[in-house]
Amino acid sequence: MKDRYAVIGHPVAHSKSPFIHAQFALQTRQDMEYAALLAPLDGFAQTVEQFRAAGGRGANVTLPFKEPAYALCATRSPRAESAGAVNTLIFGAHGVHGDNTDGYGLTRDLVDNLGFALQGRRVLLMGAGGAARGVILPLLERRPECLVIANRTAVKANALAALFDGTPSCADAPVSGCGYVDLAGQRFDLVINATSAGLAGELPALPDGLFAADALAYDMLYGRETPFMRFARAQGAARVADGLGMLVEQAAESFFLWRGVRPDTAPVMAALRAA
Repeated sequence: MKDRYAVIGHPVAHSKSPFIHAQFALQTRQDMEYAALLAPLDGFAQTVEQFRAAGGRGANVTLPFKEPAYALCATRSPRAESAGAVNTLIFGAHGVHGDNTDGYGLTRDLVDNLGFALQGRRVLLMGAGGAARGVILPLLERRPECLVIANRTAVKANALAALFDGTPSCADAPVSGCGYVDLAGQRFDLVINATSAGLAGELPALPDGLFAADALAYDMLYGRETPFMRFARAQGAARVADGLGMLVEQAAESFFLWRGVRPDTAPVMAALRAA
């Protein structure tokens, strides 16, 4: 019987994860199968337990279950602890272990795929929700000059920054929070959109002049030209990228955690772009 894995979400039919992991399995010759499981909004834990009881070896978790997955785990990795959320479940003899590969996927895409060195750079992270929190520790570990978290509600950005301020990870990279209006007059080498505004065709209320020379604008959404991406081009950002690379790289890290083999992500990203 093949080893079984799945992505669990609500909704989940749109997920690219089954295709991505099928490609990884073919490439690395792993005898496994990967499915999409729709969990009831009030039945995530039951869905996980049923899948595990049926022989499941591990699972990815997508919205809206990343925080319930965190609570479900008996043990968690440091990056899952810092994110306050889990997107990767590993089933073992001692219970369910949780990890979060989202931040790894982002930094891997930035550094290895896009060739953007984070050390010494001024970084702006837009948004103060789970998507933003999940990538802060991996960003700080790359030792940027500073990390500014901006949000429509400044108090939320300040609260998120306070979770990391003073920790060993930010010793070389001060973390601060602010509202969008407070960004006026500041310039950044990297601007990351971790908000969901693009799903509604909206743009956060950003001031002009955010992008330094050679700046990269990065939107975590993928598969569409978002208002933020159009804004960045109009404002003179040297490069603009979507989050497809992050999606594939976080999946590759999950695959590595489960199988002990790191797949080549480039052909999978190319296949998704072509599709």
